Amino acid sequence: MMTIAITLHVLSAVIWVGGMFFAWMALRPVAANLLEPAVRLPLWQGVFGKFFPWVWVCILSLLGSGYWMALTLFGSFGNFPHFVSIMQGIGIIMMLLFAHIFFAPYRRMKQALVAGDLPTAGKKLAQIRMIIGINLILGLVVVVVGTAGDSLFHLMNH
Repeated sequence: MMTIAITLHVLSAVIWVGGMFFAWMALRPVAANLLEPAVRLPLWQGVFGKFFPWVWVCILSLLGSGYWMALTLFGSFGNFPHFVSIMQGIGIIMMLLFAHIFFAPYRRMKQALVAGDLPTAGKKLAQIRMIIGINLILGLVVVVVGTAGDSLFHLMNH
């Protein structure tokens, strides 16, 4: 079971963080340089419409697999090593930021596009972009903490 939990956890992190990295580092600059707002904004709505359901699945998988592994290995929240508590804290912040994106600026961007209000949709996209940038940095930090923390934990226990 531990192997399945680790696999689900890592795949979920790779999908979510990797998707943000691709969107921020590749798609965003190309779309901004090549596409007018009338095309770029519906493109982003479509991209988010395909990616965000995967993020929800990743969040559920990360929570389920993460808590199952941590509680199985360490018994209780009070016994979590520091690196697990740091991953947990940053991960929860990331999840809250994503929920904000999904229920506020993304919803308003879609409404603005339906109404043909490109300036408002553009402002909402800018908010989403900023929050995704923050979440990308947090996600990369979690990957480093999880990788380095786990290695240090195993070294100290052998």
